[in-house]
Amino acid sequence: MREVGQRRRDTKAQRAAWAATLSGLCASLVGIGLARFAYTPLLPAIVGAHWFDATQAAYIGAANLAGYLAGALLGRPLAYRLSEAVTLRGMMLLATLAFFACAHPTEFVWFSAWRFVSGVAGGSLMVLAAPAALRCVPPTRQGMASGVIFMGVGAGVVASGTLVPLLLRHGLQVTWDGLGAISTLLSAFAWAGWSSAYAAAPLPHAPEGAIEPSPFALRALFAQYALSAVGLVPHMVFLVAFVARGLGGGFQAGAEYWALFGLGAMIGPLLAGALGDRIGFARTLRMAWVLEAAAVALPVLDPSLLGMIVSSIVVGCFVTGVVSLALGRIHELLLHHPSRQGAAWRSATVAFALAQAVAAYGYSYLFSLSAHAYGPLFLLGAAALAIALLIDLAVGNSESRARFGVNG
Repeated sequence: MREVGQRRRDTKAQRAAWAATLSGLCASLVGIGLARFAYTPLLPAIVGAHWFDATQAAYIGAANLAGYLAGALLGRPLAYRLSEAVTLRGMMLLATLAFFACAHPTEFVWFSAWRFVSGVAGGSLMVLAAPAALRCVPPTRQGMASGVIFMGVGAGVVASGTLVPLLLRHGLQVTWDGLGAISTLLSAFAWAGWSSAYAAAPLPHAPEGAIEPSPFALRALFAQYALSAVGLVPHMVFLVAFVARGLGGGFQAGAEYWALFGLGAMIGPLLAGALGDRIGFARTLRMAWVLEAAAVALPVLDPSLLGMIVSSIVVGCFVTGVVSLALGRIHELLLHHPSRQGAAWRSATVAFALAQAVAAYGYSYLFSLSAHAYGPLFLLGAAALAIALLIDLAVGNSESRARFGVNG
């Protein structure tokens, strides 16, 4: 009887883990994959339909990133007040409502406000969804589960790159409504998975004698993660417009590259997590900064067909892959302090969101000043990633010197 009871409990726990993981996937798909990234392939169409001019459209994109920062800051306090389950469900519904609100080309302020609201939902979901879902998953399967959750971002990018062009044949309003309908279905599917039972599960405390992590290493990671956001913004916001208008390839070509970007975003977290498990997240992150910097600069250095394909896929991989890597690195640094991992992840997400929002507005301002030149945007992004690599090298050298007792 005991074995039967244990088997039933194990089966129930496995079902809860899968439900939580799939709910996390839906949350990242709605809050980030669609709510943020569907706007990129829509940007040329919005300008072409004269809803807004190119500069206004760029600022509207930046408003979403500013909302993401606000959501990253507000998500945890809201969860404490309302419970994680209620907050997660509410944010998915808020992102869905924003799609329907954007279906009507009213004033610039109205549109920007709803894109901001959409960003708030995405930021809150990023802070809350993965930790809440992973709390229900056994430690031995958390790497795979994390990859599945963040794969939702890439799935949203792929969906936006394939469905958006099809929906646009029927007009912009139908496109926004269609995205809202998809988001509604995903929110309904995830609803039951946000169970307050696992969302409120207590976290274990650090064991006695646990080694304290280096605060310098954590702060350096937050800075690197923020610089990664600065480096990724040009592709996240301007890739389709660069192909369609900067290279003269047209909207369809831009959407095709965006689909490649999404394909990379789907496989990125799985590859990054697997490599991090094999060689460690610190070493994997160092490799990431090198590859990211080269891929972000590639549209300027080699805007050929092959160059753009490689750039789209590789940067797409790291848009989601760097999230898995940062979360994995936090778990490495706070291995013996699991109760502090959530706060560290929130700090990392806030750093990413703040840098992303500032960079988006900065890039938009530079874009308007430079008579809509795209090249400087990609080069600045690559420079930010190069700085992240230099920080990584400096931290690694500092830790090595401290480990072997070498003084300055």
